[in-house]
Amino acid sequence: MPAAGPAGSGAWRAGVDPVGRRRFAELPGPLRLERGGVLPRVRVAYETWGRLDAAAGNAVLVLHALTGDSHAAGPAEPGHPSAGWWDGLIGPGRALDTDRLFVVCPNVLGGCQGTTGPATTAPDGRHWGGRWPEITIADQVAAEVAVADAVGVRRWAAVVGGSMGGMRALEWAVGHPDRVGRVVVLACGATATAEQIGLYAVQVRAITDDPGWHGGDYHLPATPGPAAGMGLARRMAQISYRSEEELQDRFAARTREDGQFEVASYLDHHAGKLARRFDAGSYVTLTRAMMTQDVGRGRGGFAAALRACSVPFTVAGVDSDRLYPLRLQEDIAALADAPLRVIRSRSGHDGFLTETDQVAALVRETLGAFSSGGSPSGSPEESS
Repeated sequence: MPAAGPAGSGAWRAGVDPVGRRRFAELPGPLRLERGGVLPRVRVAYETWGRLDAAAGNAVLVLHALTGDSHAAGPAEPGHPSAGWWDGLIGPGRALDTDRLFVVCPNVLGGCQGTTGPATTAPDGRHWGGRWPEITIADQVAAEVAVADAVGVRRWAAVVGGSMGGMRALEWAVGHPDRVGRVVVLACGATATAEQIGLYAVQVRAITDDPGWHGGDYHLPATPGPAAGMGLARRMAQISYRSEEELQDRFAARTREDGQFEVASYLDHHAGKLARRFDAGSYVTLTRAMMTQDVGRGRGGFAAALRACSVPFTVAGVDSDRLYPLRLQEDIAALADAPLRVIRSRSGHDGFLTETDQVAALVRETLGAFSSGGSPSGSPEESS
């Protein structure tokens, strides 16, 4: 078994950990960042399912959320400690039917599962660590454009994403409309709200105030790593991902035999689980990217950007989502002149991941001729 990395980093390590299903695309040159600065060399890890047709017209881009990765479908296996996060959506006969579609999912820029980020090595052979620059959602999409070029896709039939993946789907549609046939945007807004920024700022501080953070250079030998701060950040995030109703029904004020509240034990479980598969530096840089998210930056504001966008939208939100409430998707749908689909769920924000049947129904509807026949039960409702 490979030696463990520093505390607070579950990053995949090139040359140490199994490659699994990952493939890699190298950007052809330096990536100039929206907020200034340059990444001289960028590699993006990605996975694919199905085959690209002769006209390169059946490709769908799937974009993951904050702590996701390129392993959107498939079992847990060497190199992939968890099963695919949207496994019920991708495969033969499923909504993203890989008998007909070529599905691509990249690990995001700044991530920790094979794509260049704080835990990877810079050209000088040292970890980026605290030298890692600020990146934005637009920078992430710029790296994904290189993946499209690498796999031979000039124009995606569709781009599908939820939460941070939905933010990137929005950016694809507005920033690269000639390369997108349609988008499916789930459980996100067009710009970060004050409450989201506040929640994210506290999570970032939990990590960066941990003495083990070491200015972001905790990958150095003999540094302890910000495991405690990472755990606190995840606990706070997990509460915002679920609905109050669900937490109350599942846990109420019940305690375990050792006296710990059941809900606290649940949060501890998710904190430990994330620490084993994610990197604290990636958590910080990706969270900061969501804090600065604004699809209208440099475009006259998000309302003008969405009204001017020619790409057809499918927009859906979760009725119990308190992190990205339904009013934010209502705004996107109204400005993009698209119907709003409502996912009925008690799971809160995580409903875009847990309500596979409902998400599958709207994906099938969006893809039309590319979708396989039939429609699963539990279709999302259309809102006026």
